[in-house]
Amino acid sequence: MPAQTEARPFTHRCRVYYEDTDAGGIVYYVNYLKFMERARTERLRSLGFAQSQLVSEDLLFVVHSSEARYHAPARLDDELLVTAEVAELNRASLRFRQQVRRAKDDVLLCEGQFLVACVRTDSLKPRAIPPSLRAAFAGSGLSPAGE
Repeated sequence: MPAQTEARPFTHRCRVYYEDTDAGGIVYYVNYLKFMERARTERLRSLGFAQSQLVSEDLLFVVHSSEARYHAPARLDDELLVTAEVAELNRASLRFRQQVRRAKDDVLLCEGQFLVACVRTDSLKPRAIPPSLRAAFAGSGLSPAGE
């Protein structure tokens, strides 16, 4: 079930470093996925949930599927704004809608969707998203599916 989205999605700022670029000084396409992963991690942190804490509670979030569309290149030293908006919150998964924009001119560089599954650390079998995390998403303007 679709979640209600916030008026302004969570945004993580990052900078393009030399290591992120190819020989032409343009961000290598797979690095956009890394930027988006960092934004999802920081979104969890902003809700009070560090990945290290979740692992100790027998919980991992793993990417089940991803989709990305590239619009324009980012270059060395660009500052990027990377959003992480939960579009759908289910019993054992989250669907994130994300964008990467250049900060100086707000140009859309890349956008994507990621289905992220909640699994147990030992078996990698699906598990329900804990009530406290569901409540944190609900408290940030999101309506969990099935409620």
